[in-house]
Amino acid sequence: MINKVSKSNNPSFADALIPIIVMMVLLTSAVLYFGDNSSWGPNQIALLLSTGVALVIGFKNGHDWISMEKAIINGISISLGAILILFAVGSLIGTWLLAGTVPTMIYFGLNLLDPQWFYPAACIICGLVSMSIGSSWTTAATIGVALIAVAEGLDLSPAITAGAVISGAYFGDKISPLSETTNLAPAVAGSELFNHIRYMLWTTLPSIATAIVLFVILGLSEDIKDTTDNVAELNALLDENFDISVLNLLPLVCLLILAFKKVPAFLAVSIGAILGAIWAVIYQQDFIMKLAGEGVDSFTANITIVWTAFFDGVSVSTGNDNLDSLLSRGGMSSMLNTVWLIVCALTFGAVLEHLGLLRKLMSVILAKVHSVGGLIFSTVSTCIGTNLVTADQYMAIVMPGRMFKEEYKNQDLDPLVLSRTLEDSGTLTSPLIPWNTCGAYMYGVLGVNPLDYVFYCFFNLINPVLAVIYGYIGFKIKKVVS
Repeated sequence: MINKVSKSNNPSFADALIPIIVMMVLLTSAVLYFGDNSSWGPNQIALLLSTGVALVIGFKNGHDWISMEKAIINGISISLGAILILFAVGSLIGTWLLAGTVPTMIYFGLNLLDPQWFYPAACIICGLVSMSIGSSWTTAATIGVALIAVAEGLDLSPAITAGAVISGAYFGDKISPLSETTNLAPAVAGSELFNHIRYMLWTTLPSIATAIVLFVILGLSEDIKDTTDNVAELNALLDENFDISVLNLLPLVCLLILAFKKVPAFLAVSIGAILGAIWAVIYQQDFIMKLAGEGVDSFTANITIVWTAFFDGVSVSTGNDNLDSLLSRGGMSSMLNTVWLIVCALTFGAVLEHLGLLRKLMSVILAKVHSVGGLIFSTVSTCIGTNLVTADQYMAIVMPGRMFKEEYKNQDLDPLVLSRTLEDSGTLTSPLIPWNTCGAYMYGVLGVNPLDYVFYCFFNLINPVLAVIYGYIGFKIKKVVS
């Protein structure tokens, strides 16, 4: 056992930089050698090896193993709420597929959404839903899953669709008073919630408007094939395997109501999954018996198939490979890799924070701040860096918020400037990073690698840039009135 050391040395800038460089080199190598499969193990190993490098630096600076281990455990513990939600979402997707809820959304989506206008429509729909319920995660796990399936049915790009879903979902989340991050940012900065939302509109509305225009351009420039036959075939297969009815959408309606009423996410999603199971037993008996196979009685079939949907999702065989891939998914087991990635990423971030390596990096950044534009640029950069290193959007709001709060006050800036900047960067860049809790979640739910959709999340990319531009030109930068 390693003895406890009573005194530790302050880290140098080189100490702080080495683990970050190692992490970036290893993660880049993981993508280079493993491509889209990098998040299925290689990224996790890269993060754990980088953690090992940070631990060596910790020992060098006099930290003991017991304190570092405790920091790791505490760091992982902050993700337990997200992990519970992930497992609940896996079950929800499984039971909603079994209940015909997702197939019904796909069925109507194929008939109602024009391929030429699909991308902007997906963005707007997700924006409205997310704004109503204050949750980008719930929006992606419900409406987003169906839109990805519709896109594949219409021979459209899943990557662009994921970008549209995430852009809309995070726009709605960002301006909803029901959102956790929208409440967290003003709480950290010391501003008032509704003033914060109104002040954010100056950067948020131009960003989402530009994103929608870009999605319109992408849709109009698509080489749209005649999808009539393909849509007809998919709808015929959906009709053949499921009892398609508007009633199948009631679990979705109930979940959205629960989210709007601010029922905790884990509880709301769990109730949604249970409702899906009940709906499956009531409305999809033929499908359940088909999955159970010959010789299985009705009671046993309902128990085993519904139970399996909770933990291992649904596996469908319709004779159409595309439709089978759309409908064969879900279950808690589908989220295990995402949980693995989150735990490894938070382990790395927790060690860096405990050893003071993040504080060292931030102090160097602050020392170079000499203007309002520079301060906002530094805040945005720090939020993105914190999302990269700690893998958690809440940390990317809280840590930079605490660090920069005094400097904003010194420059006579209203707390609204800080709270807006924290959301413009800390919240919005989290789903763009594959090992961040949000990026891993979106990958697990939408089935599209963040490295594929990152350049199509126009809203999430434009908003931080616009925040920096406003800072340098002095546009809508609110000063404290003395």
